[in-house]
Amino acid sequence: MHSLFRRARPRRRALVLTLAASLGAGALWYALPFGRAEPGPVVIRVDQAGYLADASKEAFVMGGEDTLAGARFEVLDDAGHSVLSGPTGPRTGAWNDSYDSVRTLDLSALTRPGTYRVQLSGSATATSPRFKVAPAGELMKGLAEDNVRFFQAQRDGADIVPGALDRKPSHLTDRAATVYAAPHYNKDGTELKEPLRKIGGPVDVSGGWFDAGDFLKFTHTAAYSTAQLLLAQRSLPDTPGLAAEARHGVSWLDKMWDGRTGTLYAQVGIGAGSKDVQSDHDVWRLPQADDAMNAGAGDPGRALKYRPVFRANEPGAPISPNLAGRVAAVFALAAQTEAKSDPQGARQWLEKAAAVYQQADTHPSGDLVTVFPGNFYPEDSWQDDMEFGATELALAAKELGDGRGAKWQGEAGDWARKYIASDARGTLGVADVSALAHADLIKLGPSDAAVGDLRRQLADGERRAAKDPFRAGAVYTDFDAVPHTFGLVATARLYAQATGDHRYDAFAEQQRGWALGANAWGTSFMIGAGEVFPHCPGHQVANLAGSLTGEGKILRGAVVNGPNGARNVTEHNSFDQMRTCEAGAADWKRFDGKGARYLDHVGAWQTVEPADDFTSTALLAFALTAG
Repeated sequence: MHSLFRRARPRRRALVLTLAASLGAGALWYALPFGRAEPGPVVIRVDQAGYLADASKEAFVMGGEDTLAGARFEVLDDAGHSVLSGPTGPRTGAWNDSYDSVRTLDLSALTRPGTYRVQLSGSATATSPRFKVAPAGELMKGLAEDNVRFFQAQRDGADIVPGALDRKPSHLTDRAATVYAAPHYNKDGTELKEPLRKIGGPVDVSGGWFDAGDFLKFTHTAAYSTAQLLLAQRSLPDTPGLAAEARHGVSWLDKMWDGRTGTLYAQVGIGAGSKDVQSDHDVWRLPQADDAMNAGAGDPGRALKYRPVFRANEPGAPISPNLAGRVAAVFALAAQTEAKSDPQGARQWLEKAAAVYQQADTHPSGDLVTVFPGNFYPEDSWQDDMEFGATELALAAKELGDGRGAKWQGEAGDWARKYIASDARGTLGVADVSALAHADLIKLGPSDAAVGDLRRQLADGERRAAKDPFRAGAVYTDFDAVPHTFGLVATARLYAQATGDHRYDAFAEQQRGWALGANAWGTSFMIGAGEVFPHCPGHQVANLAGSLTGEGKILRGAVVNGPNGARNVTEHNSFDQMRTCEAGAADWKRFDGKGARYLDHVGAWQTVEPADDFTSTALLAFALTAG
């Protein structure tokens, strides 16, 4: 769960950018008196980023059952020629009061590369957004390249990539930052209970990426994202900019690890402060504005210009195992990446990985360390992180001929079994890396436990999908629905590569389609992918330096949370400096259902805040599909 600007401000009137033409036929939608729902116009939902030429293809149509019962569809190419036709498929259920029927459209026979639309006739009329059909390498590589652009836009420090949003160097004072004791918060993590206390520094923690729509930098999420970029690089090594972004992430994590003292730094910046400490979430601005501040001693804004650094552990003391495992995995992956081109450098990365891994607290008590406050990124599992670290150490040792590989391989298997026996099992996401660990563990040798748990994760997703009208495998009434969906796609691909079993390939296609447009709202949840995508992300740079119309200067490649539980989307953030932006407000409300809500509103961080871990999971899914 992400935490951008939890302290909601009073709402302001927003600019509405109408998307009715793309979202569905018939733009005049209204609420009837006495709570009765007006039947919604029939709409078609497709994977707007495109379908793989040789894979199964599914689209959906939603409307009233009486209307859809006699409908037929045809697929039109760019020239308007019909290339495929047929009746609508079986009903998958009702969505909400306005849409009591969702039906499938089987497009699997469409294999010729090109650009197409679906059109309904008979008892219902509607036209879908355009979509492509193309080979996997062509289609997925373009999406992955866009994801890399997002990471370039997230860079902090002096080594920035200007890109479409004209990024400037930022937070140069991070080169000599002060270390503070771990902050203490009230119960809900909204306010500091006591002043910050200096304990060390200066340390160089410059560079890295902003975590999300804010400007905080977290070891927890950076390690997760960097690991996925390195794994994506394996499958799609020629993706422009990918290797450079992976190195950028590794370089920053290297700064966050002080091997001399055995200290891992967890965080740069503070996301919740007090009346005396202005936090990152209290101001809406471009990041370079922090450098220009005149913040003397005692100024509440001083923590914005001279950002505090917090440690994950006391020097030399055990490190929370979730952090130790995933940071060790990143350093070991870096060793694998450089094993052939720079063996000496690779061995240095291996030693750093081993040192972090060895310092893990394998009998943790209390809450795991993620970020401060911890409720920004809660995490329960840690054996999966240790399995990940041990597995990548073993693979790196194998590449470099290091004799410790067998020991690490044995420990990886032990951690896998302990994770599987725990009550904290989940699916791939920022709080659970078991799928990454299992897939690479299988490369070291047969592991029935790892194979079985990968199958468990995918089977759970399939069971949820079977009950959902749009075949969603993730829980879209809670945070992180879209990244968990891309996590299922990546897991299905990892499973197929590791085992040769392709039983979940169609499920992976279905899930990617849901995240990229074949959902109730008819929007892709990746900026720039498809005809309809978020125009108003909860992202300061995109809002202040970019376009509000979805054209031109956009945060291309960013993946947002997507739909969330309606209970979670009750208040919007608002700042005097925020450029008002809301796209398709009336339209989204029509499509809300099953307790879920979606808004394309700059203040709705719960649905349209992009994040590093969201986007890295999508990037890995695309790279594995292409590779």
